[in-house]
Amino acid sequence: MATITTHLLNSVLGTHAGGVGIALLRIGPSGVRTVVFERATDAGGRLAETVEIANEDAEAQYELVFQTGQYFASQSLPQPARQIVKEVVIRFSMPDPSASYHIPLMIAPNSHSVWWSS
Repeated sequence: MATITTHLLNSVLGTHAGGVGIALLRIGPSGVRTVVFERATDAGGRLAETVEIANEDAEAQYELVFQTGQYFASQSLPQPARQIVKEVVIRFSMPDPSASYHIPLMIAPNSHSVWWSS
């Protein structure tokens, strides 16, 4: 089984982003998206899930969808005049069905930064 982990940081406050909704979607060959899981980050802004990936799915594409708009709407922050970023979508592949994939993310109301870390 593959392991997907993430750690979200609130770059406005410089803290962990706990309670952010996250969905993992598998994109099929025809482009149809299937929900693999829906969870939320823990109080420390972290999420760890195992995912069953068949060998024939090694070429599949996945999307992590982070509900950052809902998260920032629930925070006691001065709201930007117009928050246009409601979610962050990261598309990636998991070619090794037994590997760990760590995708950390720094978030702000209208921006984000992501990198891949093994």
